[in-house]
Amino acid sequence: MYLTPRTPDTASPSAPAVAAHDRVFRAMRTRIMHGEMMPGQALTLRGIGKEFGVSMTPVREALRRLVAEGALTMSASGRVATPELTNERIEELAALRALLEPELAARALPRAHMALIERMQVINHTIAETNARQDAPAYIKANLEFHRALYLRAQAPAMLAMAETVWLQLGPTMGMLYDRLRRQEAPYNHKLIIAALKAGDEPSLKLAVRSDVTRGLRLLAQ
Repeated sequence: MYLTPRTPDTASPSAPAVAAHDRVFRAMRTRIMHGEMMPGQALTLRGIGKEFGVSMTPVREALRRLVAEGALTMSASGRVATPELTNERIEELAALRALLEPELAARALPRAHMALIERMQVINHTIAETNARQDAPAYIKANLEFHRALYLRAQAPAMLAMAETVWLQLGPTMGMLYDRLRRQEAPYNHKLIIAALKAGDEPSLKLAVRSDVTRGLRLLAQ
């Protein structure tokens, strides 16, 4: 797919155009984050427009936003695709997760009431069910939901937004990683996270989160 330079608009976009652009953006963002697309998968304006029943203009704007977030890459010629991460890039993103997510978990700990812990246990059960089906996108979605449920309690929106940007950039790679690991049950570190929350043990919580969010990625980068 090729994107041409944007020219300034002389009038504000119509509400339907904005709605179409946002709908395409959100749907494609979710698809990428949940590993429903493989690394290096090319995208076309025409194909996406046909799928969503919209013109090329909202598709072009949605993809520009995704390129800006690092969810997609655009070559000098304008070809847009999901990123193919080098080992160095995977290591960098794993390091970012190791910095951001234990801190989010620690900030959430004082507000981690039993209702939250019970919800995380339910999500963890869902993760085990997705593994039984070998459903990679469902697994990634549930896994991110497990972490997001905890991090929302941190009341640190800027930090959470940064973490979600990292998840987005890693989405296609996480789908590939799932196929390689062939998990059969929920991650062991999730049990440690829940146990640390129940005990109010911040050091153990941070260690369990750090181990959970980096283990698989570091296997890929070896």
